[in-house]
Amino acid sequence: MRMRAFYEAVEEAARELYLRALKDIPADVRAALQRGLDAEKRDGNASAEQVMFTILENVRTADAQDTLVCQDTGLPVFKAVIGEDLMINGGELKRRLRRGCERATKEYPLRSNTVHPVTRKHTGTNTGDGIPVVKIEFREGSSALYLCAAPKGSGSENMSFLKMLNPSEGLQGVKRYVLECVLESGAKPCPPVIVGVGLGGTSDVAMALAKEASCFRKIGTRNADPVIAELEAWLLDRINRTGLGPQGLGGATTALAVHVEWAHTHISHNPVAVNMQCWRGERAEAVINGAGEVRFL
Repeated sequence: MRMRAFYEAVEEAARELYLRALKDIPADVRAALQRGLDAEKRDGNASAEQVMFTILENVRTADAQDTLVCQDTGLPVFKAVIGEDLMINGGELKRRLRRGCERATKEYPLRSNTVHPVTRKHTGTNTGDGIPVVKIEFREGSSALYLCAAPKGSGSENMSFLKMLNPSEGLQGVKRYVLECVLESGAKPCPPVIVGVGLGGTSDVAMALAKEASCFRKIGTRNADPVIAELEAWLLDRINRTGLGPQGLGGATTALAVHVEWAHTHISHNPVAVNMQCWRGERAEAVINGAGEVRFL
């Protein structure tokens, strides 16, 4: 009965997190958007200032009306960090996360986006084979489950890139490729964006790292590796010097943040992945203890 209560709490939390992520923009993202508005004011760019003001007004309107910030409800993506002292059935965890998304879609209701990749037949539930996406990690010395929901809209997700660089291209090759990806993306991912970069590993690891960087890192955090942290700062500065600006209409705020995650890799290749997140930076978090008590963060 205790485990039944725990999984019921997981399902309810998944439902609530999906909705919260779509309705309540995180505090770190709000602060970054305000800094973007201030930067456009300082530069005297009236059109960019108006775009940033409109974005923030959109957030305020969603708060006041308790409604979605954007019509694109995305594909549900969850990060589940399982405490090593918590005994969990992984299959049941994924089933409950799926049910939570299905309930949110039906009960709110939400627009459903999930279709078959070939026939394009619609599921109508925002779930399906492989959806929701669930990333599972483990945490030492913990007996709780941490959940983070980060719905991913198509505008930003369509701007995903992977290249297997030759190691001889070095750091300059990485910098050049990331900047090329931002310029190629243009206005499509709804800038100002959060740019996620994954370095190293294998091709699939690099893509997963880029998604971790774009969706689950808080703005204002820096990579613990000083070399990578320096790269993050350099890229953010150069991206905002491109002049692409909010919504691609020109200005000083093309990116709110650049986050880089990395893994060791093979001596004869250097994978680089880039994943964009739109200005909403949608994310909602909760912790569930073994008794099924939920604390939303």
